[in-house]
Amino acid sequence: MKLNIFKTIFFCISVIFINEAIALENKILFKINNKIITTIDLYNETKYLNLLNNNLANLEKKRIYEISKNSLIREKIKEIELLKNYKNLDIDEKYFIPLMSNYSKRMGFSNINSFIENIETNGLDVETIKKKIKIEVYWNQLIVKKFLKDIKIDKEKIKKNLETNLTQKELLLSEIVFNVDKKSDLKNKFDLIKQDIEIKGFSNAALIHGVSDSSNNGGKLGWIKLSSLNSKIKSQVAKTDVGKFSNPIVVPGGFLILKIEDQREVKKNLDLNKEIQITVNEKTNEQLNKLSIVYFNKVKKDIEINAF
Repeated sequence: MKLNIFKTIFFCISVIFINEAIALENKILFKINNKIITTIDLYNETKYLNLLNNNLANLEKKRIYEISKNSLIREKIKEIELLKNYKNLDIDEKYFIPLMSNYSKRMGFSNINSFIENIETNGLDVETIKKKIKIEVYWNQLIVKKFLKDIKIDKEKIKKNLETNLTQKELLLSEIVFNVDKKSDLKNKFDLIKQDIEIKGFSNAALIHGVSDSSNNGGKLGWIKLSSLNSKIKSQVAKTDVGKFSNPIVVPGGFLILKIEDQREVKKNLDLNKEIQITVNEKTNEQLNKLSIVYFNKVKKDIEINAF
């Protein structure tokens, strides 16, 4: 990745936090290959991220700037790569409505209408949000197309695990996936993240340091079956109490910190074939998410980012 800095730009964004009128003075802040990011783009991204995670408003302006900037740069890089693989990023409306409905629920809204109402109330353009969703849909499709055939899941092992456990433990997890330039930087980076977790909370630390898509939602992963985790992650989780977070775990694309928000025991009234498929899907998605980070980092190296 080539990075050319022409001017110090922090002052440019400060105006957008004063009031919306000033934000209308649009300036180019970044050029990502042939894609541009402007002050208005950054202003709207901040409003959008705050809609998804209201903890964002509690952070200092410089942190908010970095989070919004990184989110937009990730999106532009994905769009550039997608347009190398697809003619366009259109989705037929009859297929898109269910996708947007699922996205709305994943973001914590009861239905699509509530989500759209919140978008409009916050002065955001619905079409812009639709484009964000389309980019994520196509990106996920690209990752599946490239890597799904290489993922191997041992169904027999899953079946045996399900048959030998009458109850299963589920964990409510949050994550921070982060990178370091070299392995010797790991301790200092982890110390910095720990400090931000202690002062600002895990959700805000995920917003600040996370490089995975979950960071925009404060790192929340939801309820995950313990049995679906790989042995390396499971061994770290076993050492971690509820309300605490793990040491960094080496994963493809960087390092992972997991926080156990809660745990529960769920009695099994099993449709065995269905449970096997659910676990297979969870393990497949886990691997695809890791491969997505690896692939994104590879793509990013060939992207030219210019700051104005």
